[in-house]
Amino acid sequence: MNAGLNLEPYWMPFTGNRYFKAHPLLMQSAEGMYFTTTDGRKILDGIAGLWCCNAGHCHPRIVAAIQQQVATLDYATAFQLGHPGVFELADRLTAMAPGGLDHAFFVNSGSEAVDTALKIAIAYHRMRGEGQRIRLIGRERGYHGVGFGGISVGGMSPNRKMFGAMLPGVDHLPSTHNLEHNAFSRGMPEWGAHLADELENIVALHDASTIAAVIVEPVAGSAGVLIPPPGYLQRLRDICDRHGILLIFDEVITAFGRTGSAFGAETFGVQPDLMSVAKGLTNGAVPMGAVLVDGDIYSAFMTGPEQAVEFFHGYTYSAGHPAAAAAGLAALAVYEEEDLFERAARMAPVLEDAVHSLRGTKHVIDIRNLGMMAAIELEPRAGEPTLRALEAFRLCFDAGLLVRTTGDTLALTPSLIINEPQIAQIVDTIGDALRSID
Repeated sequence: MNAGLNLEPYWMPFTGNRYFKAHPLLMQSAEGMYFTTTDGRKILDGIAGLWCCNAGHCHPRIVAAIQQQVATLDYATAFQLGHPGVFELADRLTAMAPGGLDHAFFVNSGSEAVDTALKIAIAYHRMRGEGQRIRLIGRERGYHGVGFGGISVGGMSPNRKMFGAMLPGVDHLPSTHNLEHNAFSRGMPEWGAHLADELENIVALHDASTIAAVIVEPVAGSAGVLIPPPGYLQRLRDICDRHGILLIFDEVITAFGRTGSAFGAETFGVQPDLMSVAKGLTNGAVPMGAVLVDGDIYSAFMTGPEQAVEFFHGYTYSAGHPAAAAAGLAALAVYEEEDLFERAARMAPVLEDAVHSLRGTKHVIDIRNLGMMAAIELEPRAGEPTLRALEAFRLCFDAGLLVRTTGDTLALTPSLIINEPQIAQIVDTIGDALRSID
């Protein structure tokens, strides 16, 4: 650790601050698939930073684009002004997007993208004369960031219980994750599509005329890579269509190659009305998110005097900060020119076979995967939930591997540039860690 570095003033997010500051893990640099710690150790990154560095760390083209942009234009206000880069990025991003998602509203993060999408949905119905549509439907074990909108529609209880009041008028679909029926599934599990029909019960309870939108992750990432059964997302789409409800896909994690396609919507063949993205949009190099919006929704706002503000919402950096826009343009070019989405689709079976080789390993009660995502769920230690996975995380790090824990699940979301020996190293390291703990 750097001599004289004072760890105390920084209140770290989603971290046991007291334990960390007694046992700090500090990164000094990164390149490709590896971090380097402050004490000079190489750490294989099994989680792409945090689901975001899809092209690997410090890609030269992205680094150069950011450096050049900062030296040319450091900032331009989002309100009544713009800069060429953000318009170019919106054009490039919407050209990639599925279906009619042909407008982009830029923000700083996935959390902001979700809250923005929820506001667009409610405001859209109001613009159409259905201002009573204010209810929002999320899903149990869903994660939609940490704004009040996101935690209200989200279904991860630790993110909610400390903060008391949520947004009013929110309900939740059940999760499809069920170990009795779906344990050790490869790809999409067979059981659970019928749970989408619970949306009809929610509609009957609240009346469709009060519901603005349903929001789900195509794959629930932060809850531990919870993969939908075949037909589940299509059923949600059909029910929403019947009742005039908007369908929002939170693709902060699944976009930009993670499922083997540009977007999870393409992998599952279901078209949302709104889509939140972030993380891989800039390859994690500069904070940025966006909401991709169906053209009919955008058009509903474009009424009244042409100089009037159509949507009273935005952030200091929501014009697409110039450095973020430059990073986004470079990242999208890298994804295309290096065929990284296609590479992810090719490597997905390799990752699948590797992680499922851990079936039967001590403590493992489930393994699941889709695309370049996998999860290894562990039997919780009696009276000490989450600690077994946390111990495995620390042993893996000591052995030169970074994984992610969520509850008692180890999540793997490596960069799309990973190779077969690195996948083998990940699985071998996890296996060794699990066999050495109680």
